[in-house]
Amino acid sequence: MNIRSLIVDDEPLARKRIAGFLNDMPDMAVIGECSTGREAIKLIREQLPDLLFLDIQMPEVGGFDVLQEIDQEKMPIIIFTTAHDEHALRAFDVHALDYLLKPFSRQRFAAAVERAREQFGNMNKREPDSRIAALIETLRPEQRHLSRFVIKTSQRVLFVKAASVDWIESAGNYAVLHIGAQTHIIRETMQALEKRLCPGSFQRISRSAIVNLSRIKEIQPMGKGEYIIMLETGKQLPMSRGLRDLERALEHS
Repeated sequence: MNIRSLIVDDEPLARKRIAGFLNDMPDMAVIGECSTGREAIKLIREQLPDLLFLDIQMPEVGGFDVLQEIDQEKMPIIIFTTAHDEHALRAFDVHALDYLLKPFSRQRFAAAVERAREQFGNMNKREPDSRIAALIETLRPEQRHLSRFVIKTSQRVLFVKAASVDWIESAGNYAVLHIGAQTHIIRETMQALEKRLCPGSFQRISRSAIVNLSRIKEIQPMGKGEYIIMLETGKQLPMSRGLRDLERALEHS
């Protein structure tokens, strides 16, 4: 009996790598690939895959967001994939859930699939996996308030405290972190960041900018309801939304 697998990852090369490994396994049938969390939710509900390869870090709707939208009765066996997230890795170990840390080898991939085979063979009926619900509950605080960023480069992985960021600039499906004279690019949208950052510390001031409230030096009116945010670094940012909300946030920051 073939195990019907669904691949969810926003990186085309990652999806291709997983599909390539699965194609060499006669008992594995790839029923689809998803590049977004929203697409994954739809296909999981419609196709009811047996096995799900789920990327944790995706723009807007991440892997954990996908899990919270799926009925526990319809939850497939899951092998998580992630570039690096030590909170998540620690939680996976605690709840005995399998994950692949990118970049993973064919041997490591095969070992994860073999464990999935064993789990699939023991499932006489589709019973909810209580470990998934426990995982979501464990990680929920980290999802609400992002405390640090993981910056991945070709040579290393950096960890940047959110509190050290002066402001964040939109760059399509990416964001640019400004820390003094330094900049770092991460793969995340402004909409997703706005939800994950602590509202008592960060505020969206325009479509293209989120500012660290502790870095604001003054607010300068420019006329016609427009304002300029002056940061302690001397950087000037135009504000196009929510002066009252900003003032209220500054009072309580």
